[in-house]
Amino acid sequence: MAKTNKPKRLRRSQLAVPGISEKMLTKAAASDADHVFCDLEDAVAPSSKPAARQTIISALNELDWGNTVRCVRINDTTTQWCYEDIITVVEGARENLDTIMLAKATSVADVLFVDKLLSQLEQKLGLKKRIGLECLIEEVEAMHNVWDIAHSCERLECLIFGMGDYAASQGMVIKNLGVKGDYPGDLFHYPRYELTIACRAAGIDAVDGPYGDYVDEESYRHECTRSLTIGMVGKWAIHPSQIAPANEIFSPSRHDVDFAREVIQVYRKAEAEGIGSVGHKGVMVDAASARYFQTTVDRADLIGM
Repeated sequence: MAKTNKPKRLRRSQLAVPGISEKMLTKAAASDADHVFCDLEDAVAPSSKPAARQTIISALNELDWGNTVRCVRINDTTTQWCYEDIITVVEGARENLDTIMLAKATSVADVLFVDKLLSQLEQKLGLKKRIGLECLIEEVEAMHNVWDIAHSCERLECLIFGMGDYAASQGMVIKNLGVKGDYPGDLFHYPRYELTIACRAAGIDAVDGPYGDYVDEESYRHECTRSLTIGMVGKWAIHPSQIAPANEIFSPSRHDVDFAREVIQVYRKAEAEGIGSVGHKGVMVDAASARYFQTTVDRADLIGM
């Protein structure tokens, strides 16, 4: 996996909030979501986008967000709103903005456009920290280019699988996001896996997209578990009720964390004694298993466990 100096941010739950709603933005800031993205794209009508920018700026500047990652989802680079989304929000929120989320990135060129504009704004405004970049992979063209996109620039921190638009782009026939229907397996396994491999190789986060039926917690938990198992770090929450399940499932248990730290300590002791592998409580501990258990410790450290 690529070495990186990118900021470490929690993304177990990414809460979607319409950028035009002061009420929802206020509730989002007070929620337990790791990450909130204030939406300027699908959740805002074209005629309301300029007003939504100002509503988001006020929310970012005036609300107490605690440790929540503060993100704004902007319109894609093919639209008339993209560049003004970036300029207006960055000039208005400055250091109160952590990341920009680019909708429908399909190529490296899309990512570099946003990266260059952000660099110019950071220089102009004298910002003390770099604004991170997250990209939605929502089109079949984007999935085809996902490796190059994941490695496109140092600012990029995360790719998200936008399964709704992706399903439409591929012409899939489904009734609701995350609902399997008659397909004899996980309909989205391949694109999830492809995206996650690209992210891991680039040293960035892979996040799973929405589950449409927000009242079906059991199925949402199942989808979170699928995503976690293949190496994703979190999942979207389209409703506040999905925050707690996502945070729980993408967090290791206390028992697993304690055991992982114990295994690593055992391995380091054996290594210092010139022993390559050693048994511990029914587990063969060697360099490979120590590396595996280290991923649990890294997740726990980021959460603060």
